Amino acid sequence: MKVEIWSDVMCPFCYIGKRHFEQAIEKLPFKDEIEVDWKSYQLNPEYQNTNNETIYDYLSRNKGMPVEQARQMTKQVVDMAADAGLNIDFDHNVPANTFDAHRLIHLAAKHNLQDVAEEKLFEAHFVNGLNIGDVEVLTDLAVGIGLDRSEAEKVLNNDEFAEAVRYDIYESQNLGIRGVPYFVMDRKFGVSGAQPVEAFTEALTQSFTAWKDAQPKTVLTSLNKNNDAICDENGCEI
Repeated sequence: MKVEIWSDVMCPFCYIGKRHFEQAIEKLPFKDEIEVDWKSYQLNPEYQNTNNETIYDYLSRNKGMPVEQARQMTKQVVDMAADAGLNIDFDHNVPANTFDAHRLIHLAAKHNLQDVAEEKLFEAHFVNGLNIGDVEVLTDLAVGIGLDRSEAEKVLNNDEFAEAVRYDIYESQNLGIRGVPYFVMDRKFGVSGAQPVEAFTEALTQSFTAWKDAQPKTVLTSLNKNNDAICDENGCEI
């Protein structure tokens, strides 16, 4: 069963939601039958950090709140992340435009490294305080996950995969997605936000059961005239 996840790598709830989702899957007996496809989404597509803006300045300006209130808001997110096993560091966080990061994720998908790229970008942005809007930073991250440096440089220094990113965003609009993270299961069920592990477990179980029931059943017509020379639970017959 395919699960498509619309996400932006500058969204802390997407990082937390990813971890909760993974923790839920690990508990499921059908985890090997789940295929995850990460989809691009941009919370602030026009943003460019040209003045070395901090995350507190960004939130203060963007949400119209005092800087101290922005700090308090991020503290709540840090605590929520810690409960999921994540160590988010907003003091060194660098707000950035994520369009090129999403293009890198599409390149990684071409090499079956999409989930690894998603994880490393979240870690770079929220834990290591790296500027994921910088092409050199993205190139080094690409090499770190096993991609070829020359290919990564070629992609990141032109507009390759730009249309793929835009199409993901277009799809999200058609599906009525207005915020991330958003988890779409078999294009029939949707889960919004960084839900608790138990909520993901329930949603995955419900959607997988429906998906499994919808799979075509194969009934074989036997061409044997006699049911001999076979073995079953009762032994072998000659």
